[in-house]
Amino acid sequence: MAGYAYVSGHERYVFRDLKDLMAKATPLRSGDLLAGVAAGDDTERAAAQLALADVPLGVFLQEMVVPYETDEVTRLIIDSHDADAFKAVSHLTVGGFRDWLLSDHATTEALAKLVSGLTPEMVAAVSKIMRVQDLVMVAKKCRVVTKFRNTIGLESRMATRLQPNHPTDDAAGIAASIVDGLLYGNGDAVIGINPATDSIGQVTSLVQMLDGIISRYEIPTQSCILTHVTTTIEAINRGAPVDLVFQSIAGTEAANKSFGIDLKILKEGYEAGLSLKRGTVGDNVMYFETGQGSALSANAHHGVDQQTIEARAYAVARPFKPLLINTVVGFIGPEYLYDGRQIVRAGLEDHFCGKLLGLPMGCDICYTNHAEADQNDMDVLLTMLGVAGINFIMGIPGSDDVMLNYQTTSFHDALYVRRVLGLKPAPEFEAWLKAQEIFAAGEQVSLGPDVPRAFRRAIAAE
Repeated sequence: MAGYAYVSGHERYVFRDLKDLMAKATPLRSGDLLAGVAAGDDTERAAAQLALADVPLGVFLQEMVVPYETDEVTRLIIDSHDADAFKAVSHLTVGGFRDWLLSDHATTEALAKLVSGLTPEMVAAVSKIMRVQDLVMVAKKCRVVTKFRNTIGLESRMATRLQPNHPTDDAAGIAASIVDGLLYGNGDAVIGINPATDSIGQVTSLVQMLDGIISRYEIPTQSCILTHVTTTIEAINRGAPVDLVFQSIAGTEAANKSFGIDLKILKEGYEAGLSLKRGTVGDNVMYFETGQGSALSANAHHGVDQQTIEARAYAVARPFKPLLINTVVGFIGPEYLYDGRQIVRAGLEDHFCGKLLGLPMGCDICYTNHAEADQNDMDVLLTMLGVAGINFIMGIPGSDDVMLNYQTTSFHDALYVRRVLGLKPAPEFEAWLKAQEIFAAGEQVSLGPDVPRAFRRAIAAE
């Protein structure tokens, strides 16, 4: 390609190709500095953003940031592109697309029709020239609803993943965290455990434990053990009562290979999950997690900025119709997102891009203890994602995951954002909470000092 340029007065900025232009236009983050692809200063970044705004959307179907011939993710993106759906915006530049998204023409219905006509690179590009309020406002208009044993993503509702991790997978410790979370109205997205060991025996034991709890108390939710997809497939083959099939994914073929997966393996996991027919209101059986910087950490980023690679991971998820997809935004560390400001921006970008691509986005609003961030930064991101219509967030005892050693959102944080913004859990789960007297009539949750009577009697019976 001939490259791209921006001229301002006597200054001329030249970008060698679309990949370089996209990287230089990205708001500052440590991962792009580490990769050597970031703009040299704010002036060059602004020039790149202005040049990017003039790029026609059609260019992204002609110039690949990762080669088509050598990358199955690129082939998936291009081969599955819907030209008819794209017609509605095909005449626009990146800047014109931003203006259209912010206009009243971009209704919830119009955005839903556009999903299959957009590529990850298009939505990543437009996010780079948007303010934080733009990312929030457009994402708010996107509505992605998924179902398994309850309905997630409805307007004015926000679900939570109850994450009862334990450093030794101790059953009593896990159960205590589950009870604690349920009493704060957490767990409608999924009760999901990161196992301390990936052995098939331990994974099967945890699957059976969660199935027993959900079945015994007739909780309208789903469980997931966040183990490798091949381990879950083997558990299914051995008769384990698996609800959701989990896998971490990334935006290039090489990065996914570092996770031990490809599109064929993901399809095998998807079909295995579907074969069990365990959903009661729907059949969305996949749970994916992503994170900016994962491809760079595997040296599999092809010189592309980390936010664009992250958006490409959402294209990997789309064919498998996931119930949940979660950007673990600050988990990989400050080498990729240095401080609270970068984490907040990245979380809002990821949510925006995922929603535009038709995915049920959640966010692990988190940071590691060596990052220049704290819980105040997470409160800002939590509140803004709540306003933006996030499908789900994490719920951890006391915000501190004692197994993975990072800081995220607590059961109380979910209660805060639901109360402040008038949000409710999934409707089926809300009805169960009321039946158990965890939610009182007319209240979002009963906050008295006593455990609700009906649920206390059930626990005592154990």
